[in-house]
Amino acid sequence: MIIKELDIEAFDFIKDNFYSGVISDILDELGLRDQSLDPRIRPIRDDMTVVGWAKTMLSTDIYHIPQKPYEKELTALDEINPGEVAVVSTNFSARTCFWGELLTTLTIRRGGRGAVMDSYTRDAAKILKTGFPLFTIGFRPVDSKGRSEVIDYDCPIEIGGVKIEHHDIIFGDIDGVVVVPQKEAVEVFNKAYQKIHGENKVREEILEGKSIVDIYDKYKIL
Repeated sequence: MIIKELDIEAFDFIKDNFYSGVISDILDELGLRDQSLDPRIRPIRDDMTVVGWAKTMLSTDIYHIPQKPYEKELTALDEINPGEVAVVSTNFSARTCFWGELLTTLTIRRGGRGAVMDSYTRDAAKILKTGFPLFTIGFRPVDSKGRSEVIDYDCPIEIGGVKIEHHDIIFGDIDGVVVVPQKEAVEVFNKAYQKIHGENKVREEILEGKSIVDIYDKYKIL
């Protein structure tokens, strides 16, 4: 399959056939060597894979209960479109728990494909039952009200050491999360698919007992 544009059908294909390591390798080849998020950001279940356009949100710690708590957070989530992934930067806040079951339910209803954040989640058992791909730094039962507040969305953010623009492409699996800049995305995924086929040939020749030195000289893939 040749990917001509990134849409829901392409995301479904990428989710079923790609993995973060091969995407990271292609980003390296293109000189984009710092596109992998901090390894503390993990899926809440190892078999979860997420891919879609980043719906960015920026949250900050607060120390009072606002007159209208959750205001921008709920507005942002109400505007999630099919194919988007909620991507939330809290600067690794240990004070707040940003995500939970109801935000998961809303995102699923809106057609969102998952969520990635440098924060904690709660309601993990209920979220696991939905199968919703959620990548966080861990679990905590506290509410975000009076602890954090979204101050902007659909804006540039930095999360896990990587700057993310609204609608960059997010891909995450058991190995971690990579960010593909939107302008390079079609090229990256087509080259990654070619490399996947090359890796399959390398695997076959390894199983046939051929020399890894000779195999690498032939394919330049490892």
